[in-house]
Amino acid sequence: MEGTGMLNGNAVRQEGRKLWQYLSACSACLLAVGAGTALAWTSPVLLKLKEKDSWLPITEEQGSWIGSFLAIGAMLGALPAGSAADKLGRKVALLLLSVPYLVSWTIIALAGSVWVLCLARFIVGVGVGATCVLVPSYVAEIAEPSARGTLGAMFQLLISIGIVLTFVTGYVLSYTGLAIVCGVVEVLFLATFSWMPESPVWLVGQGRKLDAAEALKVLRGGAFDAAGELAGIQKDVDEQSKRRSTILDLVKTPGSRRALQASFGGMIFQQLSGINAVIFYTAIIFQAAGSSLKPDIAAIVVALVQMVMSAVAALIVDKAGRKPLLMFSSSVMACSLFALGLYFKLQRDGTDVSNLGWLPLSSLTLFMIAFSVGMGPIPWMLAGELFTVETKAVASGVAVMLNWFLVFLVTKAFPTMQETLGEAVTFWIFAGFMVAATAFAYFIVPETKGRTLQAIQDKLNRTRGNRPA
Repeated sequence: MEGTGMLNGNAVRQEGRKLWQYLSACSACLLAVGAGTALAWTSPVLLKLKEKDSWLPITEEQGSWIGSFLAIGAMLGALPAGSAADKLGRKVALLLLSVPYLVSWTIIALAGSVWVLCLARFIVGVGVGATCVLVPSYVAEIAEPSARGTLGAMFQLLISIGIVLTFVTGYVLSYTGLAIVCGVVEVLFLATFSWMPESPVWLVGQGRKLDAAEALKVLRGGAFDAAGELAGIQKDVDEQSKRRSTILDLVKTPGSRRALQASFGGMIFQQLSGINAVIFYTAIIFQAAGSSLKPDIAAIVVALVQMVMSAVAALIVDKAGRKPLLMFSSSVMACSLFALGLYFKLQRDGTDVSNLGWLPLSSLTLFMIAFSVGMGPIPWMLAGELFTVETKAVASGVAVMLNWFLVFLVTKAFPTMQETLGEAVTFWIFAGFMVAATAFAYFIVPETKGRTLQAIQDKLNRTRGNRPA
């Protein structure tokens, strides 16, 4: 919502200053950097642990469990996160999330066995799952509609920065050095986010209207007249506090069902693209492809491209719109995955692929570019934009739990799929899902660009025949 003023008797939207909205979003998204480091940690580390002279030799099966235990923790961390934030406040809940990250990196630095690594990955997974619920919700609640897309895209951008940080650090530092660097990220989060404002939406819901006005004064600037925005927030909170939200509320109205369909579908297709299998096993994929580049260097190149394109996505998402970017993203990802599968098919058939050494790097780079501008950030934005205030906590928790269940499924199954089906068929299966995702984006996903949260609800609750694209 934005503030409103009057001009010639007509309501006029008032734009606030954006500086503290950006500062607050960037600080909260340092947790996304932490999530990125946790996601990417397996790529450089598993490659080293599988070497013959490793200090902790592991099998392929043990490596898949180390990789996928994060997703199990994330499933358990996602569901209660929204309810905890409703009780404690967005700010306190976010600050508490630094605990599982710091505990996990401490255990990893001191670990001496596979089961201890699995425990540490489970613990950090709890933090990652809750991060994926709370950070997008906090950002959506502090942002004006004109900046919400850009600020929402920061979540994926800072995840990609965390991935780059881990790949580079894992290449140049020791195992213990990598764990220390990852822990420093959470220390930086604590040092900065302690100074950021609480969500005005949550404060109004707690009856703390004066505190909400102060928070808006910080977020929108001292000259901003917050009366109009506060009135709108209060109206929404009053309407939605009349009934307790349960999981059944997600299917009660046509609007909530459409929100559920679009948000959950986005999460499903995001993971069925194979993105986290690619991130978890980037270096191993390049090793299998026999790429001319060292696997660690190739992984860093791919991660850098993802980081740059996530920044591009943050700049264009409020101009291009969610729907066109999703369709572009999924269709290009399908082509990239098909090309990658073709390379492995030729390699397995005994064809000389020495002249095609560029193809794995090019395909995965294009895959990451396409993911970063659409399929990566937009499902998280939709989770923060499509649901009403009273259903957002439950919906976001369930959506993120679903997302992480699929992360576990894909990352645990990926090594087995490679071994039993072959790399070619594995990547072609992911390509098929991306073809389906393109159709899903066209027919199902509503456009939310530039709309207030209330306008999005009005649109979702219109009859299907009258609903605009």
